[in-house]
Amino acid sequence: MIRYPVNTFSNLLLTYLFFLLIFFGGQAIAGPALTESLDGIIVGFFLWTMSSLSFGYLAYSVSAEAQWGTLEQLYMTPFGIRTIMVVKAVVGTTINFGWGVVMLLLMLVTSDQTLQIDIVTVLSLGVLTLASALGIGFLFAGLALLYKRIEDLLSLVNFLIVGFIAVPVGSYSLLKALPLAQGSYLLRQTMEDGILVWELPAVELLILVATAVAYVGVGYYVFWWSQRRARRKGILGHY
Repeated sequence: MIRYPVNTFSNLLLTYLFFLLIFFGGQAIAGPALTESLDGIIVGFFLWTMSSLSFGYLAYSVSAEAQWGTLEQLYMTPFGIRTIMVVKAVVGTTINFGWGVVMLLLMLVTSDQTLQIDIVTVLSLGVLTLASALGIGFLFAGLALLYKRIEDLLSLVNFLIVGFIAVPVGSYSLLKALPLAQGSYLLRQTMEDGILVWELPAVELLILVATAVAYVGVGYYVFWWSQRRARRKGILGHY
């Protein structure tokens, strides 16, 4: 991001322009009806910005390493590929969280809206919510090791992430098991109504923690299985 500042700035600008399209286009079409749901749109877009970057980061990273022919070198390091991927996930999530905060500030200034933002609440709920996105990222990183070209599939999943964030969890409890759904629901509650994380029902927090652990565990297992299979088939660095 620092080495290629033009590309970094262009990426931020493109994301911001996408929000402007939604905001001003929605005002032109829906009028006052948009204002009633604007807080939810801002929180949802904030979460989507971080989630889409977090889940795609690992898969794109694996694809790039395979294209460059450096994937085998990661396996030969003293740390091993799995440790490297975990560190990449942690660093990527930290960067993406900062990226999301910048977008959130831009959206609030543009829309002249105010949200009740408690740093501890947003940070804790945000990390747990993004954990499920990381689990999906590990899963698709594993698929990238086996099938190499999955960019179109990643684009499709980006649309699914929008659906996961927007599902009506409050009306249908079973939807809380979907990735990002429970975290999105709790973030909207806290940021719109000024609720602190320790004021949320313990059951709701337990569901969020359980889904975060489950998706990270499943995603990491799929990545571990996929890299073993790729090595056995001799297709690790082939592209």
